[in-house]
Amino acid sequence: MSAEVSAAAATPPPRRLVVLRHAKSAWPQSVPDHERPLAPRGLRDAPAAGRALAGADCLPDLALCSTAVRARRTWELASAQWDTAPPVRYDPRVYAADVPELLAVARETPAEVRTLLLVGHNPGLQELVLHLAGDALHDALEPVRVKFPTSAVAVLAWHAPTWADLAPGAALLTWTAVPRGHKGGG
Repeated sequence: MSAEVSAAAATPPPRRLVVLRHAKSAWPQSVPDHERPLAPRGLRDAPAAGRALAGADCLPDLALCSTAVRARRTWELASAQWDTAPPVRYDPRVYAADVPELLAVARETPAEVRTLLLVGHNPGLQELVLHLAGDALHDALEPVRVKFPTSAVAVLAWHAPTWADLAPGAALLTWTAVPRGHKGGG
């Protein structure tokens, strides 16, 4: 075996953090924010997000999801698009979290997890993507700086031994999308 092949075989694949903002929610009167359901558009967009992740080969080994109803329902509808859904952990810290809180949650991920899906809320998710990706690829980050709408997906990749090594500016933003479902079907 050549040294080149040995080195390639010894390098583990990059870790990926997939960030998914919950789908469009409804604003019913007298319903606490945490309990808000998905709106009809959100019910269409969440499955589209799941199909987009499958199409981009970004299926997670583990999902961390906010406990808010709209985030949980986004997860359920998105993951239903896959042959096998990975384990999910509902973490109340993801609801209304800022960057330090989101980083703390992500850094607790077991080392064997290569791809982690984080389902949550803005502004925390948008700020997390900008924080981790830094300014390395200004053009790729510009759409995220401008807006990270409901159902938006961002994929960050980096090489590190563990999730505890997740650091500002260390990741590369490899893919973004805003999947939308169509009226009258998926």
